[in-house]
Amino acid sequence: MSPENTHRIGILLSGRGSNFMALADAVDGGAIPNAEIAAVLSDRADAPGLEHARRRGLPAVAVPARGRPRAEHDAALLAHLRAEEVSFVCLAGYLRLLTPEFVRAFPQRILNIHPSLLPAFPGLHAQAQALAYGVRVAGCTVHFVDEELDHGVIVGQSAVPVLPGDDEPALSARILAEEHRLYPQCVATVLAGRYRVEGRRLIPK
Repeated sequence: MSPENTHRIGILLSGRGSNFMALADAVDGGAIPNAEIAAVLSDRADAPGLEHARRRGLPAVAVPARGRPRAEHDAALLAHLRAEEVSFVCLAGYLRLLTPEFVRAFPQRILNIHPSLLPAFPGLHAQAQALAYGVRVAGCTVHFVDEELDHGVIVGQSAVPVLPGDDEPALSARILAEEHRLYPQCVATVLAGRYRVEGRRLIPK
């Protein structure tokens, strides 16, 4: 049985799980203290991130979404998380919009990382959106999840330059390196409670 002060983290992913692995490394290395990854769930059975989790000895379960109403699917996710006594959720490349019922089950306890400097370029293909718009600076954002897409209070951001000749893979790789650095830092800050929220501003304590 885990100590009562240990944060039990649930990870939702849809693909390769590189941000999940960055978080798992941070938990294992003590950069996210008093925490353990209690569940790794994916809407896709073939998500490589599930296999990475199993190799680490972590509980990893596919909860397929295809052909199921969104509310039914999210209820199944919630059942798995509750069975593992998860208290905090991290989205790590999870490509589905969560239902309001799911979000309300973890108020201010769901974080997401998005590959743009929100509120610019929400949704899919943020890096391609940035290149198409011609911005000179891109980056990533960690934010609380609320009931709107890529909308919740910002916890942290990191900027990267858009270089001459960048294409989507090159820019994505540069942003991803910052995601792997920023996300564990933000998770540690939130779990430690070293902040307060005023309106849309998160203020470190």
